Amino acid sequence: MIPFLKWAGGKRWLVSSYPSFFPQTYNRYIEPFLGSGAVYFYIQPRKAILGDASVALVETYQAIKEDWRRVEQELKRHHKLHNESYYYKVRSTHFRTPYTRAARLIYLNRTCWNGLYRVNLQGEFNVPIGTKKDVVYDTDDFAAVAKLLQNAEIINSDFEKIINRAAKNDLVFVDPPYTVQHNQNNFIKYNEKLFHWEDQVRLRDSILRAKNRGATVIVTNAYHKSIRELYKNIGKLKQVKRHSILAANSARRRMCSELVVVVS
Repeated sequence: MIPFLKWAGGKRWLVSSYPSFFPQTYNRYIEPFLGSGAVYFYIQPRKAILGDASVALVETYQAIKEDWRRVEQELKRHHKLHNESYYYKVRSTHFRTPYTRAARLIYLNRTCWNGLYRVNLQGEFNVPIGTKKDVVYDTDDFAAVAKLLQNAEIINSDFEKIINRAAKNDLVFVDPPYTVQHNQNNFIKYNEKLFHWEDQVRLRDSILRAKNRGATVIVTNAYHKSIRELYKNIGKLKQVKRHSILAANSARRRMCSELVVVVS
């Protein structure tokens, strides 16, 4: 199942290139940094707890789960009206219902620059328009998304509260913002005020507690010395390669390393 959102740091490349990281049998699937949900849509678990700190993102998933037809109808309306002036009008508009707000988020995600969903400190989406013209995709299957989400509890919450619910035989997939110690990373201008190094330490401690309760945790993070030191004694560390896609100039996009930690 193809995710309906594009998200910075999304893990479609991980599930397609490294499927062996994910066990075949487990009780519940738990994901506290949902984003585009690439791993969730790939493995399609029978039971799941999905969470994110973004109110707008969680509301979008919940709206599709409750009435995907209303979201799709609004998205098709955006498709017909899309142009540059309409984009900025929608970007500055506050919609009234969960379904119109969900369609707005998907519309902006699909037509903004490089699919980058970013808000300022006031919580306002501030990414300029991109070059993509299509708002409705041939791959869209909101009915299937909604059907899968019926088996999921969707929560707007801090990651620690969600991971604290992991129990024996649960599978937890953790893909946090890649903030590293000393702020030496490419995403810091987006994440520094939202996810500090102290949060990375708090996350590690939450994962360790979940491990001690019998859960399996798969963590992705920056391949940086500070992160490797953080996880060196609690799991198996693996270096993986992927193409960088965030650079505006395609000539600057290159292979880069990320860290996968399997904690069990």
